[in-house]
Amino acid sequence: MATNTEINSKPTQDFVPIKEVRDGIVILKDGSMRAVLLASSINFALKSQEEQQSVLYQFQNFLNSVNFSIQIFVQSRRLDISPYINLLDDRIKFQSSELMKVQTREYMDFIRNLTESVNIMTKSFFVVVPFAPTIINQKGGMFSGLFGGKKDKKEADNEEFLQFEEYKSQLQQRVDVVEQGLARCGVRVAELGTEEIIEFFYKLFNPGTVEKPINMSGQE
Repeated sequence: MATNTEINSKPTQDFVPIKEVRDGIVILKDGSMRAVLLASSINFALKSQEEQQSVLYQFQNFLNSVNFSIQIFVQSRRLDISPYINLLDDRIKFQSSELMKVQTREYMDFIRNLTESVNIMTKSFFVVVPFAPTIINQKGGMFSGLFGGKKDKKEADNEEFLQFEEYKSQLQQRVDVVEQGLARCGVRVAELGTEEIIEFFYKLFNPGTVEKPINMSGQE
C-alpha cells in the first residue's frame, strides 16, 4: 500500500487520464478519444404543454437513435461579474449628464452588493462523445502496433497521422449524430477546439476559479 508521502509526491499528471489534446480531440492514456460539445439550454418551464411534449418526444427519439454511450456534464460555477462592472465604470467617463453618472454609480453599487450577498451561479452544459479504436497498443506511439514490420520514424509518424485522421473522422460522425439529434430538441451545440478544451479542463481541476459567461455565438 502506498503511503501518504508517496501519494503526495506524485505529479498531478499521474491522476489525470488525458495523454494529449490534438485538433480539438481529447486523447486518453488508454488510446480512446473524446470530443466535447458545449450545449445551449432551453427554458422548458416556459413552454406550453404541447411544446414540452414535443421536446420530450424528440429527446427520446435522440436517445433511441444513439448506438454509443455519451456523457452529459453540467458545470455550476460562480459568475464573475467584474468585467461587467469594469464596463460600466468605463461608460461613466463618456456620460455628459451628471445625473446619468450618479445613477450609473448607484447601479454599480447595487450590483456589487447583490453579488456579495447572493452567490450568482452560471451553468454550462457539455456533451462528451467517446470513440475507442478497436486496436490499442500502449507502447510506442498512440496507434503503434497497427502496422507490421519495422519502419523509420518519418514513415511511422505518417502512418500514425493517417490512422488518427481515420479515427477522428469516425468520431466526427458520432458528433454529427449528437448535434443533429439535439438540434431537433431545440438545443444548439458547439464543438470545443483545442484551446477551449484545455481551458475547460483547467477550470474543471481548479474549482476555485470564478466563471465568466459562456458565449455560444463565438464572439468576445
